[in-house]
Amino acid sequence: HSSGKGTVETEPDAPVYVGKEDDIKKSQRITTKVNDREVVVFYHEGKFYAMDARCYLRSQWLTSSPFFVCFFVCFHFYFQDLNGQPCIICPWHKYKITLETGEGLYQAINPMEPSPTPRWQSKGVKQRIHKVTVDNGNVYVSPPDLSVSFDSDYYADKYNNNGDFTM
Repeated sequence: HSSGKGTVETEPDAPVYVGKEDDIKKSQRITTKVNDREVVVFYHEGKFYAMDARCYLRSQWLTSSPFFVCFFVCFHFYFQDLNGQPCIICPWHKYKITLETGEGLYQAINPMEPSPTPRWQSKGVKQRIHKVTVDNGNVYVSPPDLSVSFDSDYYADKYNNNGDFTM
């Protein structure tokens, strides 16, 4: 499910066309590049989301690579709602990442409570989120604002233009 689009010259901050709305809805995701950055666009429960394509922990793909298929990634990824927040679960590390904000979530208990109950807590924003817009059946992703950095930026920069990602 990767985009077959070639490189298009655009303004540095202009939204980048990534595909047709109906095609992305049908496949539930595409993997593409936005200003030389690997991005995955998801369609989940009536809404589009975009984030860096590599997990913030160790650069594994949040979805399987188009040419890398094995038992562990046959299921690719899955979504789960946690505390009313739609999340993607990294197929490699089982990390929970919110689609809206890129926050990493984990369960914790307060041992001081009489009956400790696990609650979802935030690790903070770990995965860079990208703005998605739909116009006239076309889906666009805005380039990231790099004035703020997130953990996923390390791997986005590391694999930028290294030939590791194939469109």
